[in-house]
Amino acid sequence: FRVNRNHEYIHSIISQQLRQMINAAEIELEGSLRNLLEQDTLQWVFVGGKGGVGKTTTSCCVAVQMSKARESVLVISTDPAHNLSDAFGQKFTKDPTLVNGFNNLYCMEVEPTMEVDDIAGDAGGMNSEAADGLKNMFSDMSSSIPGIDEAMSFAELMKMVQVMNFSCIIFDTAPTGHTLRLLSFPTIMNKALTKIMALKDKFSGMMGQFGSMFGAGGANADDLMGKLEQMRDIINKVNDQFKDPDRTTFVCVCIPEFLSLYETERLVQELTKFEIDTHNIVVNQVLFPNKDIKDLQQWFRSEEGGLSDEAKSIICKTMSRKRMQDKYIGQILDLYEDFHVVLMPLLDHEVRGVSLLQSFSDLLMDPDAREVDSLKAYSNES
Repeated sequence: FRVNRNHEYIHSIISQQLRQMINAAEIELEGSLRNLLEQDTLQWVFVGGKGGVGKTTTSCCVAVQMSKARESVLVISTDPAHNLSDAFGQKFTKDPTLVNGFNNLYCMEVEPTMEVDDIAGDAGGMNSEAADGLKNMFSDMSSSIPGIDEAMSFAELMKMVQVMNFSCIIFDTAPTGHTLRLLSFPTIMNKALTKIMALKDKFSGMMGQFGSMFGAGGANADDLMGKLEQMRDIINKVNDQFKDPDRTTFVCVCIPEFLSLYETERLVQELTKFEIDTHNIVVNQVLFPNKDIKDLQQWFRSEEGGLSDEAKSIICKTMSRKRMQDKYIGQILDLYEDFHVVLMPLLDHEVRGVSLLQSFSDLLMDPDAREVDSLKAYSNES
């Protein structure tokens, strides 16, 4: 009995200390993304969420702020429906292009799958028949193993990006389902290559004969295995970096609505399974972030007498929307009390072009700048 009592006492002391640590941490968690700039070791930043919640705008704004603190920053769009060109008002391609008005911020828009020629890469001294054979092998394998074509494209992209040696790389990702698929590529690639190499060891004598039958020409199994092993090394290296919270983080983006909140929770749970750090949530399109519905109701009661019926109807709809948003914002704050939750205001215009992105990006870093008076000044400047 005494042992049990001692155990309970020690447990209560530890629990109390943990609660104190958590409470201290909560006090320090401000509603901004300033923590990203302060984390000097951060190399990979993913920005993702449900479709239509402002992922591209957020990723561009993060990149603009990162460019102030880093030597060189690259934004990569992995969404098949690319929007970086529209956001910055400048055409981008699959090659890094310097953003107008910056000397260290670059953008590129890549396709989810690359051509076989890009994946096969340099033939490395092979004759043309052997080089064509290697490409045929990759083409056949891509169509035979589900998902490996995208995984190999991702490996090739990572290889290309690492050679470029940017100090920080920001991914403007596709909607949640596509993003989770992208993050699963290292696992898909590793499993597929492990199976292929096991077959190679088991049937090494037969693979060369089958290769010529299936159009591999002068290429042999060793050529294919060498290329695949190189890809697996890249994938494993990147995967280790993605699981390192000092080097990688994921910024979740949502709006204060049920479906978006549900999708965000799903995303956070999946990121936990992938062992990828996430501790920032950006909530876009918020009506008056620093006001609550009671403030608006009090103002409405004081001004109601002098308003027309049409004006009252418009204001009542706005207040209903605000009431709904407040409900979901409250749920977000309860669910993610150990996150930096950033409430970004709904503006009366689109955020497009370098100037507007720079102004809007400042709001990500400064919660006080989201006051109504400040936003009015911001809109006048725009």
